[in-house]
Amino acid sequence: MRSQFALLTQRRFGPYFLTQFLGAFNDNVFKNALLLLLAYHAAEQFSLPSDVLINLSAGLFVLPFFLFSAISGQLADKYPKARLVRYVKQLEIVIMLAAAVALLVDAIVVLIALLFLMGVQSSLFGPVKYGVLPQLVDTDELVGANGLVETGTFLAILLGTACGGLLIAVDEIGRALVAAAVVSIAVAGYLSARAMPAVAALAPDMRINWNLFTATRNTIAYARQSRLIFTAVCGISWFWFTGSVYLAQLPNFTLGYLHGDETVVTLLLALFSIGVGCGSLLCEQLTRHRVDVGIVPLGALGLAIFGFDLALTAPATAVVLPGTELLGAGAWLSQLQAWRTVADVLLLGASGGIFIVPLYAVLQQRSAPDHRARVIAANNIFNALLMVLAAIIAIAVLGQGFSIGWLFGLVAVMTLALLTVLLAVEPEYLQSLLRLASRHTQ
Repeated sequence: MRSQFALLTQRRFGPYFLTQFLGAFNDNVFKNALLLLLAYHAAEQFSLPSDVLINLSAGLFVLPFFLFSAISGQLADKYPKARLVRYVKQLEIVIMLAAAVALLVDAIVVLIALLFLMGVQSSLFGPVKYGVLPQLVDTDELVGANGLVETGTFLAILLGTACGGLLIAVDEIGRALVAAAVVSIAVAGYLSARAMPAVAALAPDMRINWNLFTATRNTIAYARQSRLIFTAVCGISWFWFTGSVYLAQLPNFTLGYLHGDETVVTLLLALFSIGVGCGSLLCEQLTRHRVDVGIVPLGALGLAIFGFDLALTAPATAVVLPGTELLGAGAWLSQLQAWRTVADVLLLGASGGIFIVPLYAVLQQRSAPDHRARVIAANNIFNALLMVLAAIIAIAVLGQGFSIGWLFGLVAVMTLALLTVLLAVEPEYLQSLLRLASRHTQ
């Protein structure tokens, strides 16, 4: 069988991959540039502290996934997905043109509103992004294709976050650079979407339920009909829960416990993203091109083990004395103990990739084709819910005076609990693991 990378050169997959990569990249360029604007320049225009504005903006980006995912799933099942992608990309161009103007005239309130609209655009794209994949690739390519998508997503998040921060920081012309970048990326995304091959609508006769409440309830209810599908939904959402906890705490963890500066934070973020990419790309070989959940328990176990070891690297309390010089990435890496943290973060990401890719493939293969996008929509609702829950738990734990290391340890224990529940509720995880072990030992 050919390598999964061969898909990137084929019209049935290459334009799709580039479109979803550019979408995630643009989301993070715009979002991070706006959050930095709020952190350093916008507080003087409002009576609210900058951290409140930042959290409000982040919440506004996530909110559309609660509100509109069910509608988005119905649209993606009813209409040809490639056509929907082009419409969504046209909407992105309009939003980014408005954002460019708002950046240049310093309309912060408008930018915050446009971040909400970018969340709407992303919530429309999500069910199409994952729902269309089985129509573009063969079943024996599905795990490899999902591995490429997850790798691309995390590289886009990493590069977009870095690019947004670097551009907005340029003196005098930072906003103009961000404005030009987000519009250009949106246009490039639309052009790549136009190259996607046409695919058939899978539920053309469906009547769309526009009631947000009942549509959401029905979408979740359908996903719960299959134990395997619903456990896959919960597993994917748990990955985003753990990722949210670790990545949100990374700056304070680096400052308080590793005594590192911003370059160390960037290094650890890059290591986590690279780890997710490596783990995702390994899945095709580990499963031998099959849609198989046997490696999911291994990924969950890795998330727990390396998360717990990362917790052990943190002392009980954070100590940064006044006047203490923070370490840059090079100086920090010169310390022997730093490499334990490097290994933990890299392997934590790799475990996450091994955990999440087969679960996405299961959602796509086991869902009824005419309901596939709605199952993905249910997953997006749960993803948003658990990311919000992650923030609430982190605030509660740290607010009670516990350390970040203690929080990381708690998440690791909770991951072990989730693994136990998955194995108990759905026997296919353990059965597939045993079959996989047997195949690899033959």
